Amino acid sequence: MQLSFDSRGNVVPTILLMMQSRLYAQGGLQAEGIFRINGDNGQEEQIREQLNRGEVPENIDVHSLAGLIKAWFRELPNGVLDLIEPERVMQAQSEEECARLVSLLPPTEASLMNWAVNLMADVAQLESVNKMNARNIAMVFAPNMTQMADPLTALMYAVQVMNFLKTLIVKTLREREDVIVEAGPASQFDHYDENGPHCSFQRTTDETDEVNKEDQDFSVKEPTLESHENICHNDLTSESQSQSQSQATVSEEKSGARVVQGSRSRNSNQKKGRKSVEKSKGSTIVSRLNSRTERNEAWR
Repeated sequence: MQLSFDSRGNVVPTILLMMQSRLYAQGGLQAEGIFRINGDNGQEEQIREQLNRGEVPENIDVHSLAGLIKAWFRELPNGVLDLIEPERVMQAQSEEECARLVSLLPPTEASLMNWAVNLMADVAQLESVNKMNARNIAMVFAPNMTQMADPLTALMYAVQVMNFLKTLIVKTLREREDVIVEAGPASQFDHYDENGPHCSFQRTTDETDEVNKEDQDFSVKEPTLESHENICHNDLTSESQSQSQSQATVSEEKSGARVVQGSRSRNSNQKKGRKSVEKSKGSTIVSRLNSRTERNEAWR
């Protein structure tokens, strides 16, 4: 028998993975009553022969394919759960106890059980479409997971196995929901394949480039305190030079007047010029300080 790894690291027969892949590809998970409704017996026999040759026919009836998956477990020499004492299965009530019993199985049986539970969880996850919740899918799988000689005992034990499987399915669904919550509210299942449902919630390349472009534009537009100080300094120098030239012109126009009066006029104008420069300088410095204060406040 050829074995393969599934997406969760379980080593299972390749034929199971082939049937699972075809079931998912043909929308079997969305089919109402999947694994509960029986397929065409004549078609199942024909499909069985092709599967024994390692072939999966195209356009196969999904209910027939689901029935063959159950039949594969039912026709095993020993049931997957037969290596666990029935009393322990009956006593297991919590999710932790059921998971611990599965971990006690040999590697082959444990892999088959994990694969089957995840398959049933994939079905129950779409119960709004296929009408198969955790209890319903566990009910149809339970008789195929164990074998007992006494039909009455097997029927009673199947009820306990159903509860056992239901607990494991609910545990698997809850763990999947926790992963979605941790990943973010935008994540959702968008496609299905042989590995089960998948979700996509990664940011696209265009969104990332747009964010980076906005950051670059913001850094270019952002002014600096140093450039603001240089502008204030240049304004102060230009204003002082303009006032000095104005004073020199007034002094030359009055040079023809009396020397004493011209001298007094020049002294008076110079004093006024200095006061004007000092006043302008003081107002410019205050303006610069106020601008710097507003700048600091804006960045807080």
